[in-house]
Amino acid sequence: MENPVEKSLEKLVIREGSAVIESEGHVFYNPVQEFNRDLSILVLSSFSQLLWEENVARKGDSREFPREAGIKCEGGLRILEALAATGLRSIRYALEVPGIQEILANDLSRKAVQDIRVNVERNGVTDLVVPNEADALMLMYTSMRPGMRFSAIDLDPYGCPTRFLDAAVQSIVDGGLLLVTATDMAVLAGNSPESCFVKYGSISLKSKACHEIAIRILLRSIESHATQYGRYIQPLLSISADFYIRVFVRIFSSPVKCKKSSSKQSLVFQCTGCDSFTLQPLGVLRANPTEKNPDQIKYAIPTGPFVDSTCTHCGSRHHIGGPIWSDPIHDVGFVEKLLQRATESNLGTAKRLLGQLTVIREELPDIPLYYSVDKLCSIIKVVTMPVLKFRSALLHAGFRVSYSHAYKNSLKTDAPNRVLWDILRCWAERNPVNPERFIEGTPLKAILEQKSQCDYNFNDIHPDANPESRRNCLSRFPGNPTAHWGPGTRATLMIGGTTMMKSVRNQNRRTKRPRDEDTANGQDVKVLKNA
Repeated sequence: MENPVEKSLEKLVIREGSAVIESEGHVFYNPVQEFNRDLSILVLSSFSQLLWEENVARKGDSREFPREAGIKCEGGLRILEALAATGLRSIRYALEVPGIQEILANDLSRKAVQDIRVNVERNGVTDLVVPNEADALMLMYTSMRPGMRFSAIDLDPYGCPTRFLDAAVQSIVDGGLLLVTATDMAVLAGNSPESCFVKYGSISLKSKACHEIAIRILLRSIESHATQYGRYIQPLLSISADFYIRVFVRIFSSPVKCKKSSSKQSLVFQCTGCDSFTLQPLGVLRANPTEKNPDQIKYAIPTGPFVDSTCTHCGSRHHIGGPIWSDPIHDVGFVEKLLQRATESNLGTAKRLLGQLTVIREELPDIPLYYSVDKLCSIIKVVTMPVLKFRSALLHAGFRVSYSHAYKNSLKTDAPNRVLWDILRCWAERNPVNPERFIEGTPLKAILEQKSQCDYNFNDIHPDANPESRRNCLSRFPGNPTAHWGPGTRATLMIGGTTMMKSVRNQNRRTKRPRDEDTANGQDVKVLKNA
């Protein structure tokens, strides 16, 4: 495999896709994020053609979409990369995405902008990429005038992106695309719910479905910023990958459709004993036909709560999380277009793109969150049921089921909680649990003391239980490539040969450090203090 990082005469040379960039000193480049950039190129290529066709249909124009990348296209996309760093992403967009009019590669660092300018000239895209030194927020706030808005805005900050959302949803054209990355997964995945509320306006929950909850918290945050200005979002693709989440949403203007926002958001009630979850929408839509408008709807407030004070399955109390986005997080038709492009592309991560997009296409689009088969079985201390048997039992019982791209042993289904536990009771009857585990007050005792309501079919594997992505052995859930692997640090110690890892300063950071008087061997304690 060709080394993407080379050191030449004190300069760092990075090769990725069609781009070659170089920089002196430390630079924020993360080779693991190549998948993120490849996916963004795939999405922007499909979106560029989609927006072009919509504009042609609206204006009655007959111009064909320019399929060749790297050529300036009048009337094409105006893209803003708000935090460009080396400019690698912008340069790759210019070289690999067709139908682009202009890309503004912005960064607050003067040194970064100088590097971007050099790299833009080196890659021959000076007519497409414009280096710009400015504060990202001020740049977006001053781009709200007619003719100044962007077709697409890419936000890939280090950590939480919410401080940029207010400006971004205002400075994008109607129907434009917002690409947002969040890497603060510890906050979004339930380790710090109070911080999640401060940053995103939602309470995160510790759950096997935490990665999808993270996606839905971010989508809800974007929607809440957009609706303040009479705009709303339409998610095209949302993905949990590696150590981050990435969402691609279109922004539309319609104060009337903004009223539906409350019906797209829900609170999550999660049992503290058996992890069963129930969603309660913040608003409901009811048909209210009239003679003049038979399709009229009424906006109403739901009555609740949707759960009892204690869980009906195990008797435990509930945690309350959210609100989260409870509408679909993908556009199935758009994902189909991405899959077609992925099969024809020569991107470096094409194999992984094909696998993960196939799993996303197979997901049930209208079912929020998922369960984990191994977690459900561990709650009642029964031998773990094979995933195919569980899926078959649900399918034979008349319910829909799919995997989630966010977790390997996931179970996304429209079956109610009671059916899941009934299937597990039936499984426990065939695989008895040790009687010593039946301890008073435990979820195991409360669940297994009840008799299963019907007999489920575990023997005959349903033909739809084994999906295409699994049958064809696609790259669905790739593992971590290296030790100490993660998002790295802001702008230093990001590259070491071909190995991407977290800064050594982050390792054992909670270990007690020695004081000056405790160090008798004369070593430099300052290094330890700064670690």
